[in-house]
Amino acid sequence: MKESLIEELRSILGPSGLLVDQGDLLAYSIDGTWLEAMPDCVVLPTSTQQVAQVMSIANRELVPVVPRGGSSNLSGGTIPINGGIVMSLTRMNKILEIDPDNLIAVVQPGVITHDLQSEVRKYGLYYPPDPSSVQHSTIGGNVAENAGGLRCLKYGVTSKYVLGMEYVTPTGEVGRAGGRVIKNVTGYQLEQLLIGSEGTLAIITEITLRLIPYPKYRRTLMAVFDRLEDAGKAVSEITRAGIIPAAMELMDRSCIQVVEDYLRIGLPVAAEAMLLVESDGYYESAVEAEIRHIDGILSELAAEVNLAEDESQAEDLWRARRSVSPAVAKIKPNKLGEDVCVPRSAVPEMIRRCQEIAEKYDLKLVIYGHAGDGNIHPNILFDKRDVDEVSRVQKAAAEIFQAAVELGGTLTGEHGIGLLKKGFLGLALDSTTIGVMRTIKRALDPNNILNPGKIFPDEASYLQVPFDVGRT
Repeated sequence: MKESLIEELRSILGPSGLLVDQGDLLAYSIDGTWLEAMPDCVVLPTSTQQVAQVMSIANRELVPVVPRGGSSNLSGGTIPINGGIVMSLTRMNKILEIDPDNLIAVVQPGVITHDLQSEVRKYGLYYPPDPSSVQHSTIGGNVAENAGGLRCLKYGVTSKYVLGMEYVTPTGEVGRAGGRVIKNVTGYQLEQLLIGSEGTLAIITEITLRLIPYPKYRRTLMAVFDRLEDAGKAVSEITRAGIIPAAMELMDRSCIQVVEDYLRIGLPVAAEAMLLVESDGYYESAVEAEIRHIDGILSELAAEVNLAEDESQAEDLWRARRSVSPAVAKIKPNKLGEDVCVPRSAVPEMIRRCQEIAEKYDLKLVIYGHAGDGNIHPNILFDKRDVDEVSRVQKAAAEIFQAAVELGGTLTGEHGIGLLKKGFLGLALDSTTIGVMRTIKRALDPNNILNPGKIFPDEASYLQVPFDVGRT
């Protein structure tokens, strides 16, 4: 990158708002995957005006810009594969407004998701989206990926809570989409277009969020199954009974074993599957009635059902679920953490196919996920230094994606496409739809400078995973 350009950026951002030393850049070359690529510099704006100025310069100079939040994403979406500028939005981290009367919060993109949840709870309010990275992921990143989490079965994903936003285009123009009201059909819903766009269409600089009253009462139970099919049937029976739990999480045998080895808390390692179910609400009697109904359904199918007696026991159960990621990190240095989504009734079959694929390629596989909405997380554990193992992971990933689509599902429920799945996009979307998406990208980003190389396939065949991303 030209020294004159570096100096121009420094004049806008100040000495602390621009990083160019190699040691500083290393932290911005990675994300939640094993992929890495070095940027030429990192900018840390503190205002929308600075974001707009940087984008105007980058567009003029044809320099790629990769927006970045907490970088907990699992698709390689923040890897700067073409070098250029990484724009970290972590310094734009203010909660600008909490409006209890209208159930609204206005935040900057760098606000940590858990921090927002904690702050609105002081007002008796709730921001439901809760990705596993809730402790360090940012609201801006959640919006860019349309993040979900454990409680999206009942409450929905991020898009359900975005009312409006301020954004900066790749050419440096500032705009606003949506507003502060629940009902709004004034023109195109551009805010919904930007949600889940993975930082490829605009940089989001302010978000207006919908809040709901905080559900005061919660009950949690664990069901243990000797057969995977019975766990799948239990999920269907619960929803067929007209019950939508706050969360309904599944862990397969391999996942239970891995977490037990990590925590040593007495998980049922001989079980084929384990189901965690949470009921919540605003009235204690209603929550108690619902959890007892769920208990009754599960008792007909499960080998064992344990109802948490208090909040402490409930937290122990959820700790097992939230400990999957650190637990698998103890087994292999790298993982391919996928998130295929299939119809709820197809979950057992999808898990079976994943297990068969892993066995076929002699790979360690751990499966868990949001059973209530069909979002399954097959985690393939490997060592990227082992060339043969990497090759087998590539082939296994292709077959997992193929299986998901064959079962009526799709490639991703909440992680996004990014780098790791872009070569598979043609499995899930037809050429017309991909063409429309490319047209939108060209219209908003004519010079293709904003997070280039993400989402859209550029390989001759989709049956490959781009493990080697180039610049390192």
